[in-house]
Amino acid sequence: MLKQLNSIRYMYIRSHLYGLILNTFILLAVLLSIHVWFEPEWLSPGAILFFILSYIIIGFFMSLYAGFKSSGDMKQRFDYISTMITQLSRGEFSSKIYFNENDEVAGLGDELNELGEKLKQQKESLLKLADEKADLARSAHKAATIEERQRLARDLHDAVSQQLFALTMMAQAARKVFDKNPVKAREQLEEITQMALQAQTEMRALLLHLRPVHLSGEPLTEGISSLIEELKQKCPLHFQVQMEEMEEMSRTTEEQLFRVVQEALSNILRHANATEVKIGLNHSKGEMFLHISDNGAGFDPDEKKGNKASYGLKTMKERCEEIGGEFTIRSREGEGTHIDIRVPILLQTEEEST
Repeated sequence: MLKQLNSIRYMYIRSHLYGLILNTFILLAVLLSIHVWFEPEWLSPGAILFFILSYIIIGFFMSLYAGFKSSGDMKQRFDYISTMITQLSRGEFSSKIYFNENDEVAGLGDELNELGEKLKQQKESLLKLADEKADLARSAHKAATIEERQRLARDLHDAVSQQLFALTMMAQAARKVFDKNPVKAREQLEEITQMALQAQTEMRALLLHLRPVHLSGEPLTEGISSLIEELKQKCPLHFQVQMEEMEEMSRTTEEQLFRVVQEALSNILRHANATEVKIGLNHSKGEMFLHISDNGAGFDPDEKKGNKASYGLKTMKERCEEIGGEFTIRSREGEGTHIDIRVPILLQTEEEST
């Protein structure tokens, strides 16, 4: 009820009633002044009262009629504007509104028409940008896939392929000297065994890169645990794992950190010659901390920078920086390698969770 009284129709009626009240006081003042100054016989106090009451009653109904009648057109025009705003909010930017009058309300309608045209242009621009972004994403994904394949091809050629070639040559040589010099042949067989184990380790590390890189909806901790269990069955490594549940990380952060762990374990298999690996995952005060270390051969980080084998380390650092994290590596020859990662925790959005 109160809401209806605040409508534009009742505002017009109230304005007419305010005018009636003002005119009544003015008329009453004029009649009383004539009565006091001139004292005409026909203008008695009773006549004044009768005239004022008649004027109020007739004026009241006339105000209701005039307010209701005059507000109809204005209400209709505002209804058109309200409909126009609703259509714009629904994305119907081609809608237009026109008034024959040349007043402020018509100007408001013209401004809404201009707003709809600008929104339409912005929508078309956003659609073009979305298409371009999708094309760029596909191109980037294709380029990353090609780069990864080229890297695996180089690794296969530089490591496994060359080792298999050396195994073939040594096996042929061992076969030739087997009858003449069994001791030398035995030494060559031992070398062949070691090279075969090394080639097997290299192959496992490369296969680790071919493993699915997505978490398939599972949390980061479960993905890392599955990866570790898979490596335990294939490699003589002892793992010490301490991980806290991380419920506040975004999907993108989890995916990137999983790739970092995957790359780190691959490097350990191929280069560290380690027997023990430690992995720690915890969070504190809005930050997540990931620690990966091994008791392997270690290396000199300064010498590694100019080596193509540092590609994996560079990739891990870039992945951390993409999610706003910090990547730190410490290593010395004979003392193993320690990797520490600090990443701010961002709440998972509804769009990422779908």
